[in-house]
Amino acid sequence: MAVTLGIALGIMAWFFVRYIAFSFYTVDQNERAVKTVFGRAERLPGPPVDDPFAEYMRPEERDRYQYPQVRVIPPGGPYFKWPWERVYKVSIATQTINMALDLEDPTANQGGRVLEAVTKDQLNVGLKGQIRYRVSERHLYAYLFGVKNPVVHVMGYFISILRERIANFAAPATDTGQLSAMPSEGSEVTGVSINDLRKNLRDLNELMDRECLSSAARYGIILDASLITEIDAPPEVESAMAAINTAHNQVSSDISLAQAAADQKIVQSKRAVEIETLKAQAEVEPLLALATQLRALKMSGPDALKTYLRNVRLGLYQQAERVIMEVEQ
Repeated sequence: MAVTLGIALGIMAWFFVRYIAFSFYTVDQNERAVKTVFGRAERLPGPPVDDPFAEYMRPEERDRYQYPQVRVIPPGGPYFKWPWERVYKVSIATQTINMALDLEDPTANQGGRVLEAVTKDQLNVGLKGQIRYRVSERHLYAYLFGVKNPVVHVMGYFISILRERIANFAAPATDTGQLSAMPSEGSEVTGVSINDLRKNLRDLNELMDRECLSSAARYGIILDASLITEIDAPPEVESAMAAINTAHNQVSSDISLAQAAADQKIVQSKRAVEIETLKAQAEVEPLLALATQLRALKMSGPDALKTYLRNVRLGLYQQAERVIMEVEQ
């Protein structure tokens, strides 16, 4: 009888410790939790709410990634769960990961250091950078129950889009159809795919951020930013591009000098035209004033003009050293 009572008390103590004392839990500030009952996540009541991230997916993909909204347990506690319930805790803090890291095969991509891609002119380039991501509180069902390993899926999704963009990337053009900017001294030449990528690295990062907006609805992970920091070409291509860049910089320097000399000549020509114009105006003004005076003299009387001419002739005689006059025969 005592043995039976001891076994019963032991089972009761084990049940109390295992399923009652350990059934209390807390949720940290940077965590969110989801509870399942007999393996089914608790859902929010009411009809499904439209997902704002669904607009970034193709129409045929929206039904495939239409996950239910689950009840999210906020930070705090202690909370209680029954033995047939299970709690999944997820950190929503922003995390950083090397974009070349393969979580399933750490030896891939040169040990997770360089991600390889092919440009539109068939150059094998190495990419280095990081990805910042965080779990979406709105899409915890997709993160916990949608896929087996969401981080691996979102990394593969990001890399596939990145390689596709690298293979088709072209330098942006202005309204006139020309390239947006000429490279400065020591930079790269436009028209070569790797040079366009290096010169427009910021545009490539922003493009990747826009292209990956649907990752939250797909895998429950929001890609905050992609930080591609380096694009390395093969050594044999790098030396050839260095020679091209040197020649381009020399040509650009000659063009700049020629343009400066042409601009200087244009300015000098404009100044010369202005000076000659002022000289001509200075010579015309006395003639115009004389014409006005002669017109006024003519209107004052018929003999006024003859008198004026006689006075002018006398003034010339005073200045002349020798005068030759005709003698009437």
